[in-house]
Amino acid sequence: MNWRHLYLEALERLSDRQAARWFVEEASGAVWPAVLEDQVPAPAGSAFYDMLARREAGEPVQYVLGHWAFRQLDLMVDSRVLIPRPETEVVVEVALAELARLADRPLVADLGTGSGAIALAIATECPRAEVWATDLSEDALAVASANLAGLGTKAAGRARLVQGSWWHALPGSLKGTLDLAVTNPPYVAEGELATLPPEVSRWEPLQALVAGRSGLEALSAIAAEAPAWLGPRAALVAEIAPHQDRAAVGLAYSAGFEEAFVKPDLTGRPRVLVARRRT
Repeated sequence: MNWRHLYLEALERLSDRQAARWFVEEASGAVWPAVLEDQVPAPAGSAFYDMLARREAGEPVQYVLGHWAFRQLDLMVDSRVLIPRPETEVVVEVALAELARLADRPLVADLGTGSGAIALAIATECPRAEVWATDLSEDALAVASANLAGLGTKAAGRARLVQGSWWHALPGSLKGTLDLAVTNPPYVAEGELATLPPEVSRWEPLQALVAGRSGLEALSAIAAEAPAWLGPRAALVAEIAPHQDRAAVGLAYSAGFEEAFVKPDLTGRPRVLVARRRT
């Protein structure tokens, strides 16, 4: 049996051409389509059918593969962390734009880092930045640590992982010195959980998805303490749900930021809060 047979079987069972191709590439370790006529070794065939069964059970493709692309990175991901998404890539883009106007060697905090996607992307794409990444979850930090190890010594030397809730994980010596804080906090309201796709609500970590009754609890807690941690002209960049744009801006002004606005994602929906200090 060759890989073409297994690809066609996956296509029939999943009705998903892209996933079928990814599973062939992952199990074979070879590049599509050169592998199609090769015979399937028994261990590789077993791995392929395991991935196929997991996907049929509803597990997200990203978790089945065990890794996923995020900007310039290939990140390890599993059910301990959220799946990196294009919306969060936009958060990084906005964060990098903020860093471009700030210090030559900026200090950055990524609050609730999960897989490390935001922190490690910034460390990779802004070679002058020093990045602190926090998370309350030991499991999430284990994933972030694995991704940090795969980053390469140059960028990894400028990123640190610390455990704790939001700002409280950071050393007190950083108070008033950070140039940028960036976060993708939980922003789903408890009543919205049932409206999420089953792939999300059944498989992704609820503590990283659901903030509370309003969906703004995490952002409110982060924004309230942000001015004490941020230096002059510094900014907070946060991913939000599109319908939270006005409320998020209001939270920023209530916390003491002098300027706040929301930038769109790739589909034009309000997605990224930017709150700036002037002094």
